[in-house]
Amino acid sequence: MNVALPTLVRDLHATTTQLQWGVDAHNLVFAALLLSFGSLSDRIGRKGMLLAGLAVFGTASLTGGFAASPAQLIAARSVMGLGAAMTFPATLALISNVFTERAERARAIGLWGASAGVAIALGPIAGGWLLEHFSWTSIFIAMAPVAAATALVAVAVPASKDPGAAAADIPGLVLSSATMALLVFTIIEAPAYGWGAARSLAGFAGSAVLLASFIAAERRTAHPMLDVRLFRNPRFSAASGAVTVSFFTLFGFIFLITQYFQFVRAGHHGKGT
Repeated sequence: MNVALPTLVRDLHATTTQLQWGVDAHNLVFAALLLSFGSLSDRIGRKGMLLAGLAVFGTASLTGGFAASPAQLIAARSVMGLGAAMTFPATLALISNVFTERAERARAIGLWGASAGVAIALGPIAGGWLLEHFSWTSIFIAMAPVAAATALVAVAVPASKDPGAAAADIPGLVLSSATMALLVFTIIEAPAYGWGAARSLAGFAGSAVLLASFIAAERRTAHPMLDVRLFRNPRFSAASGAVTVSFFTLFGFIFLITQYFQFVRAGHHGKGT
């Protein structure tokens, strides 16, 4: 997606704000619903959630390839974020369920993490190759058969769910989704309105209130979707914070550096030649 931003400016006449939302609509929905779908997959079945998520992601990606306006593309990206939120937590939960031996599980989770790292590195390369040989629509259309092929892997994956899981923590689901949605939305919109603007400050304050409400609700319920007491463990908190900062930086860097190379450096190179 990031590699295609300059092309979207030319073909769809997208503004900078629309480009940002084209990238971040996926991230907003993904962040807001990731925890909720992880909890739901434990209760209703991880394999079913994985297959449903792949179907949603593949269909939305294919639809995005036929978008005729930035608004349609942003809508498709939002649904792709929904499919990703359904898929991502189910994969790790299935790995933990299939590989029960400690060393084997550690190896499997390591490969899972490595594959994500490789995908981040290869994504821009694959996207650039597709843009060089085809139109920008190819980066979306190409993901549909990939999602379909990945779904075939699930044929060999056993079904699993948490047999001891209690009823869904509805207040936790609602409050966690609302907290992440408002926080990510505020971060996305803050550069346009100003980080110190009343709108931005209200968004951050609302996020803090929702987060406090979520923590209070999780501490009261007998079967929370997230045991917030885990964050008392410095190792868990430090690791979570490090991952958050790393991905926050990484996604911002990718968004900017791609446009820098394609708009600024390519322009200088063209003048030099």
